[in-house]
Amino acid sequence: MTRADLARMIDHSVLKPEATGREIRAGADVVRAWHIGFYCVQPCWITAAAEAFAGTDARLVGVVGFPHGCDHAEVKARAAAIAAGEGAGEIDMVMNFGALKSGEAAVVAADIEAVVRAVQGIPVKVILETAALTEAEKHLACRIACDAGARFVKTSTGFHPGGGATVADVRLLRAAVGSEFGVKASGGIRSLAD
Repeated sequence: MTRADLARMIDHSVLKPEATGREIRAGADVVRAWHIGFYCVQPCWITAAAEAFAGTDARLVGVVGFPHGCDHAEVKARAAAIAAGEGAGEIDMVMNFGALKSGEAAVVAADIEAVVRAVQGIPVKVILETAALTEAEKHLACRIACDAGARFVKTSTGFHPGGGATVADVRLLRAAVGSEFGVKASGGIRSLAD
């Protein structure tokens, strides 16, 4: 794999709540300069980001329920539909991991299904927040996400105090979803070494 191949798989993100328009445009410049495949921003910045990196091959990603996953399913679905309407080509939704930890698998499934239905045809990636989950919960979350129609599972938001992506979690997620679904390491990855 070349660096160019790797760049096309990267989600460059500007997700801090205090991000400014200037930082969103600077992030778009990074995407353009490095030929990065995806640019992930908060919902309020989707239109600005789409304008800032127009003409690139990158895909815009909108986050939903970020970073805690606690919004009602209806709110997440509506937010995803708005993001898609403003130019997001993919949705990264944070799973309701509190519901999962409470044993409410049906609530988690309905949450993901609502977002998938709201953006039919647009890939939905489910952020599990692996630092908050046990190994058994990670396996269950993967099964729920895949059964609910998501295309990918992702490790983390990068905002949880327990940390972000780990190699062990990426391996666990890959084993849990098999080769039919995507796995993305996210949260705390800042360099090629990471």
